Amino acid sequence: MGIRLHFWGAAQTVTGSSHHLECAGKNILLDCGLFQGKRQEAQQINTHLALSPAQLAGQGADALTSVVLSHAHIDHSGNLASLTKQGYRGPIYTTPSTIDLCDPMLKDSAHIQEGDADFMNRRRGKRRMIGAPEGAAPIEPLYTEADAEQVLQQLKPVKLHEPELLAGSSADAGFSISLTNAGHMLGSACVLVNAVEHGQTTRLLFSGDVGRKDLPIIQDPDPAPAADYLIMESTYGNRLHQPIGPVKQKLASLVRRVAARGGRIIVPAFAVERTQQLVMLLHQLIDEKKIPDIPMFVDSPLATNVTDVFRKHTEDWDKEICEFYHKGVDPFGWSRLKYTKTVQESKALNDLRVPYLVMAASGMCEAGRILHHLKNGIEDPRNLVLITGYQAANTLGRKLVERQPEVNIFGEPMRVRAEVDSIGELSGHADQHELLSWMEPVVPTLKKVFLVHGEPPAQQALKEEIEKLYKLEVICPKRGDRFDVS
Repeated sequence: MGIRLHFWGAAQTVTGSSHHLECAGKNILLDCGLFQGKRQEAQQINTHLALSPAQLAGQGADALTSVVLSHAHIDHSGNLASLTKQGYRGPIYTTPSTIDLCDPMLKDSAHIQEGDADFMNRRRGKRRMIGAPEGAAPIEPLYTEADAEQVLQQLKPVKLHEPELLAGSSADAGFSISLTNAGHMLGSACVLVNAVEHGQTTRLLFSGDVGRKDLPIIQDPDPAPAADYLIMESTYGNRLHQPIGPVKQKLASLVRRVAARGGRIIVPAFAVERTQQLVMLLHQLIDEKKIPDIPMFVDSPLATNVTDVFRKHTEDWDKEICEFYHKGVDPFGWSRLKYTKTVQESKALNDLRVPYLVMAASGMCEAGRILHHLKNGIEDPRNLVLITGYQAANTLGRKLVERQPEVNIFGEPMRVRAEVDSIGELSGHADQHELLSWMEPVVPTLKKVFLVHGEPPAQQALKEEIEKLYKLEVICPKRGDRFDVS
């Protein structure tokens, strides 16, 4: 029979990664990510998991036996706490770095869930805002910090390139995995699944999110290992990135220009990976005396905690950052860089009357401390808003990238008089050519490719290129689609 494959998330979208595999009476999940989108749609998808409460609680022949997590980004890990809330108590396999990242990230996600529920309940008088009928029960958070804590108890470390037999399986029936470096973020992995039934082995490779060569901090992706079937991301399946090389020069030029006119540089930055990459690049530029030594701030408690995880896992660093380490220098710190902790420290930045740079979450400008910095700086033409990552449709970040003349911040219309620029070279997702190159080693053994984690235009473009270049069958599954592969 081989593997029965069910697609439940990141199917013709870029969020909520989750794929259910069945073989020899065993059931596993690859990722369990949070679906992020319109409130009611997200609530519906995130609360109604693909598996029943009985399956999650380990009851019946079709009980969930294992979860394998590719990396810590919330769209891949963020709904694990819903699994534990609904009774799952089995192992969650992933890399050691991912385990350490999940601690602050899942707790932060739970804090947001609890905060959102509290906010909505306090605003229940305005029924049209929440679509709730009169007399409806109070809104409950998707999950709590206690549910996130339970996830942390179930995480099981797996080293790269070391085969692992999954719980409930044997060498003759069920699943084993081997992880390879995906090069997407600290601890990210591609998952090679070996499914055995009736003496037959089916190999399925799940790419997770594939990174790029020469990104700061992390090592380059490993080549794709041999497999019969490939589930591959397609986020940038219809795009080509700019070369990574010039990013330092552009960053230096922007910092010098804004500092010279007495402005501040406001950087919406994802707390995981992007903040650490920028900090290291700025450190290099300071050492090379290519930018003025102005005050710089990381204004994000989550980014501060995540940076401590980066400092811990030197085994995942690339050669460039190791040069700092071997000199006894902290790549993520220097005298003029400060990691703020309290709200009071954050607010105090608005009173500074000298040029400075501040990085804060969220990366798409939808929540968090970055909104306060934008509110206080977006109408000053001396300032720069520096966008450093992908901005989803309808987000404040996308509106800034589109150079809309006016945006709403905390419900107040504000004129965008600050300069807006972007550095897209640090994207952690491979582009079309990079994806095609990454998968090339596995092409001779492949029978079929499933594209996930991409919007339909990106998937269609990548599908056409794979079919043309490699003559393979390519499928772009929808949520709920099932396939038998052997």
